[in-house]
Parts: sequence; structure tokens; C-alpha cells
Amino acid sequence: MTQQKKAVVLVSGGLDSVTALAIAQDQGFGCYALSVDYGQRHRSELDAAKRVTGAAGVSLKVLPLDLRAIGGSALTDDIDVPETESSGIPVTYVPARNTIMLSLALAYAEVLGADDIFIGVNAVDYSGYPDCRPEFIEAYQQMARLATKAGVEGRAMTIHTPLIDLTKAEIIRKGIELGVDYAMTVSCYQADGEGRACGLCDSCRIRREGFQSADVPDPTKYRQNP
Repeated sequence: MTQQKKAVVLVSGGLDSVTALAIAQDQGFGCYALSVDYGQRHRSELDAAKRVTGAAGVSLKVLPLDLRAIGGSALTDDIDVPETESSGIPVTYVPARNTIMLSLALAYAEVLGADDIFIGVNAVDYSGYPDCRPEFIEAYQQMARLATKAGVEGRAMTIHTPLIDLTKAEIIRKGIELGVDYAMTVSCYQADGEGRACGLCDSCRIRREGFQSADVPDPTKYRQNP
């Protein structure tokens, strides 16, 4: 009997990461979810990660890493979250966040004997973060193969980004097809303690437009009508 391949899946509790988890499971991987408690102000996303992984029957490891000590982002520092569209890389960008999270996932994968990591980055309907682009992922994967015991011994690590070139509407349709319950997810950059979204931030706007384009009812809980 063929042993099921293991994969580490980075799960934030948001729409994209939960869809990436569903895709990994659909592809037959035995999934190990990893969330990072990095001091994010929108703490309810960690509660969402616990909900969605529990519903998926997947174990979740939550690692504490306080990036508030570095700051520099509206998600970790006393900086207002923008509520209108802006140009360039927004202040909600957390310095080196995906590099850090992928490194933690890489370490966890080595311990598990897993050769695959899934991350729900997207470079189409997104906020313009530099660590969500294909060239970053390609460079990181090459680094992972050079920097790890597994890579040196010939077990190439693969970073899977199944959503990277999909629109938000396409992501939502794929998740619905796989049975994802998006009502359990939290995407808002300033969600309250109950996970209710502000309806005004960049993440809320992209998410709402995605459901509209997908012609799927938006299950998001808002503090007020957006």
C-alpha cells in the first residue's frame, strides 16, 4: 500500500489559505496545517484557522512569533489600516512575512519528512505585496533546496501555489466546488473579536468583489453594511 504523501499547509484562517488547504487535500496529501501567531491585530483570524482546520479534520500547529517587536505594518503596529484604495505597496504589508512563514513551514516539513508545502499566495486580485509574486516563490524554492538537509540529500522541496494566477472569483468557485465553507473564514485586516469584517479595508474590498464576480452569496459577517 502506497504511503500518503505529507504536506505542510500555511493556514491563516483567510479565504485563500483555506482554499489552498482544500486543494491539497483534494490532491491526496496528508495535510499538516501551520499558523503563525505573529502579533497580528486581527486576532480573530487565528480563531478562524482553528475552525477551518477542525472542520477539515487536519491537525493545526500554531507557532508564536511576535513581529510587533519589529513593527512597520498596519497589521502589527499602531498604524491606521487604510479604508480607501491606494497605489504602491500598502502599509498593511508585513515586512518579510511570507519569507518568515515559509521558513517555519520548511523547518516543520523537514521534521515531518514532508517534501511539499502549500501556500495560498495570489498575484492577480491582491494588495500588491512583493512576497506573493511567482518570482519570489521560485527563488524561495531554489533556496529551500540548497539550505536544507533534505535538499542536499536529494529530496527536493516543492512549494505549491495553486492560487497564484487565479482571480478571486476563480478561487471562490474552486473552493465552493471542494466544499469550503467561507463563512468560517476571516479576511478583514481589522476584524473585531467576533470575526466581523469592517467592509472597508483592501482585503474586504477584494473579497467582496470576488464573491460578486463569482455570483456567489457573500457569507462574510460585517460590523455594518459595506
